[in-house]
Amino acid sequence: MSLKRIALRDFVIVRELELELVDGFTVLTGETGAGKSILVDALQLALGSRAEATVVREGAVRAEISVEFDLPPGLAPWLREAGFDAAEGLLLLRRSIDAQGKSRAWINGSAATATQLREIGEQLVDIHGQHAWQSLTRPAAVRALLDGYAGLDTGKLQQLWQRWRSAGKTLAEARSAQDSLQRERERLAWQIGEVDKLAPGAHEWEGLNASHTRLSHAQALMDAAQGAQALLDGDEGGSRQSLSQALEMLRAQQHLEPQFADISEVLASSLAQLEDATHSLHGYLRKTDLDPRRLAELDERMGSWLSMARRYKRTPADLPALLASWKEELARLDAAADLAALEAAEKKEAEAFLAEARSLSKARAKAAPQLSKAVTQAMQGLGMQGGRFEVALEKLDSPSAFGLEEASFLVAGHAGSTPRPVGKVASGGELSRIALAIAVTTSRIGEAQTLIFDEVDSGVGGAVAETVGRLMKQLGRDRQVMAVTHLPQVAACADHHLVVAKQAQAGGVASSVTAVEGEKRVAEVARMLGGERLSGTTLAHAKEMLGDAAAAAGS
Repeated sequence: MSLKRIALRDFVIVRELELELVDGFTVLTGETGAGKSILVDALQLALGSRAEATVVREGAVRAEISVEFDLPPGLAPWLREAGFDAAEGLLLLRRSIDAQGKSRAWINGSAATATQLREIGEQLVDIHGQHAWQSLTRPAAVRALLDGYAGLDTGKLQQLWQRWRSAGKTLAEARSAQDSLQRERERLAWQIGEVDKLAPGAHEWEGLNASHTRLSHAQALMDAAQGAQALLDGDEGGSRQSLSQALEMLRAQQHLEPQFADISEVLASSLAQLEDATHSLHGYLRKTDLDPRRLAELDERMGSWLSMARRYKRTPADLPALLASWKEELARLDAAADLAALEAAEKKEAEAFLAEARSLSKARAKAAPQLSKAVTQAMQGLGMQGGRFEVALEKLDSPSAFGLEEASFLVAGHAGSTPRPVGKVASGGELSRIALAIAVTTSRIGEAQTLIFDEVDSGVGGAVAETVGRLMKQLGRDRQVMAVTHLPQVAACADHHLVVAKQAQAGGVASSVTAVEGEKRVAEVARMLGGERLSGTTLAHAKEMLGDAAAAAGS
């Protein structure tokens, strides 16, 4: 599971480049200013780092970066859940940045976000930059490194912390607002009492209006019903009698005229509907009566609704919803005023957080001496014999989102000295070596299968440089390791050697990357040893270094 291919187009000073990569330990070397770190920068962009217009080659419309990995089995479920194809066993990440700095990203051919690229990148590649030592003095970085070494996940702790903080904030607000809360509760309770006297039903206003309209027009309605009934079925005949006679006449002659049968069916249907209407009018008139007392009751009830609506500047139909909202608000204020319940809730959240934090503290206390011992051992081979590394845990005065203690790195440069904070006792070269020792130590337990070291060996040389090369070669036995280096001792230990060169072209300069072996590799190592003017001595020395490194690897 490793990085297989990287392709660039119009990136910084690279016009076009496609590079096949293999497992093992690969070094990238080249003259100062040739752009040795360009591949690392491009890879970081492909893995979601911030994009800027300055990466677009001068005169080009956009820069494009494509990288291809073997797909780690553990990443396939994430891809499927996020809607990306995971069927081919390969992972293709692509990023483009235009001249305005706008970027687009794709995962296996489907549009993606930079955040998704970063989530994937954390599981694919571990990059140690040339300024990695700077993080040794930052508490957050130190704590994250220790937690990573211990295999700890602080996500749950931070969730519990936010819940505790939220409960504490609610309690504090309730305590500081008790007087205003009480006044608000009293106001709401009085308003609710007033409207509760009216007891407005959810749809009562509509019913009141309909009933009032009918009663206020009862005489006109009764007159209309009686008039209609008289026309349909009055004492002097009416429509029903006429319709019935017409039907009898046609039925009597339909044996002579077949068309009368269809007309008779229509008249029969009409007669049935007319009889239904007449029956309904009879029923309406039996039940309907002038009821002045009921009309007065409706007038009084509607007047109460209108008066209450005017008082609170609402429409009458809004009163039921207004009353419900007041009751909900009062219940919320009652809960906020219940300090005992809020205090209990805050205490419960605090206990849950502290239980998780104590568990993490125990794990950190166990891992700290283990990490200290491992880094100390790595320091011995990096020219710091007798030096000692220590991960110090100091209890905080009050809990934080990340636990109950802070972590810091202490170092003693030589035997017998007392470990002190890294930034105060170590030189720049020593800081680089300590960072490298930590990187080598922690990289062995990381999930990423591709490790990249970008000039982390600055400030070292001689036998220490040889040790750095051997350490990286050792890591390359079970990981893919890439290192940007200026040290010939490191380059000699590599399984594969890439040379970055800068050539003048029409309109500017361009970088290229070439794999070298045999005599070309000897020449590059010789250049690293003695500069541009190659001599028989530097070539012989380079050949000897490569031979010694190969022999050490085979032994």
